[in-house]
Amino acid sequence: MRALRCLLLLLGMGFAAAPGAVSAGPFEIAHRGASGYLPEHTLAAAAMAHALGAEFIEQDVVISSDGIPVVLHDVTLDATTDVADRFPGRARDDGKHYVVDFTLAELKSLEVRERFDPETGEPVFAGRYAGEGPVFRIATLDESLALVGGLNRSTGREAGVYPEIKSAAWHLAQGVDLSAAVLEVLARHGYGGKESLCYLQCFEYDEVKRLRDELGYRGRLVQLLSGGDKVDKGNTDNAFLRTPAGLRELARRVDGIGPPIGEIVGGDSPESRAIKPLVADAHAAGLEVHPYTLRADSLPRWASGYDDLVAVLAEAGIDGYFTDFPGLAK
Repeated sequence: MRALRCLLLLLGMGFAAAPGAVSAGPFEIAHRGASGYLPEHTLAAAAMAHALGAEFIEQDVVISSDGIPVVLHDVTLDATTDVADRFPGRARDDGKHYVVDFTLAELKSLEVRERFDPETGEPVFAGRYAGEGPVFRIATLDESLALVGGLNRSTGREAGVYPEIKSAAWHLAQGVDLSAAVLEVLARHGYGGKESLCYLQCFEYDEVKRLRDELGYRGRLVQLLSGGDKVDKGNTDNAFLRTPAGLRELARRVDGIGPPIGEIVGGDSPESRAIKPLVADAHAAGLEVHPYTLRADSLPRWASGYDDLVAVLAEAGIDGYFTDFPGLAK
């Protein structure tokens, strides 16, 4: 029955939530679309995420050699496309094929596949989509936002978007201002202020500051955080930014944080798990908390199942969560 309901939604035949309706508890952010069911970041994965009721749909963004923002998680193409077969001899010295070295027309000629290990050819997540053939193509950010907007109109259910600026400093070193290009596309689709259903996210603190202070972005902004004491590129001192003082500093510019779920709840078993203070500290600073990434096929050791995972994070007080399996907890 669940599969039938999803098919009917995809065909526009009803069962959509009422306009503006959201589920109880923290909202769902479809991580790379419905990536637990279809190849990540394809338009089909975004459509399925919308049909399954995700309140927001994520778009990781990189850019082509002719300056078109495209929806891909990696700055390289090797783990999600057939680029090695399609364009032999186009890899850089490190053996990898970089998105920024290909025109949009060339990118559109590639077949998008379920994520795999380029060295072995084995899928990263066994049991996920196993179809073959040239079914899926790379989408531009413009196409992805247009799809969400069209589905919002046809279903009467308003889903938001959640783009991520990927490797901003690396792109600048390649001579490309990815953030500026992304903001132009967002503005064209009406995502510019905090009244719009859009969160813009980035791991690099220097770029987050630049988005707000230099490029003048006025929409909702999220600082993504890595776990542990890692200092990421872009002057991102993750350990400091998770402290009450760091969170207060972030609150001067951003609306929320996106930490890994291990910074919300810790433990080696359901019996030993414990909720950490990060959510309470972030809320005290006026920040939302949207942890990543919930996967039904890759649970933390402290969760007895996917429903338990969602329930414990909700108990911790999170505001939203990234999931590969939108709709599963609904």
